[in-house]
Amino acid sequence: MTDDSDALTDGDTVSAAPMLPVAMPRTPAEPAPPVTNRFLFVDVAAQRAKQLRRGALPRLEQLRPDPNTGERPPVTMRLERIAMEEVEKGLIEYDVPPQKAPETEA
Repeated sequence: MTDDSDALTDGDTVSAAPMLPVAMPRTPAEPAPPVTNRFLFVDVAAQRAKQLRRGALPRLEQLRPDPNTGERPPVTMRLERIAMEEVEKGLIEYDVPPQKAPETEA
């Protein structure tokens, strides 16, 4: 009689699930232009921090997962600080909506 746990620890068994490649975070081909407006910087970094809190992978090189094993390095900084560094290094693409023309009274 064999236990299921013995079958799982037996060295003769082959893993049924193939090793899938790890999805890497997308980075822009060229860095985004630096953000000169501090209010825009705060908005872009806040949106990126929200993405990181929801599980997005960091785009900083030192925090990327290993592409072979998928193992993630430990995060020692707050997610807000990671988001700010990503924006400073131009790793985050953003769009600024066009300004509305002021309405004139006739």
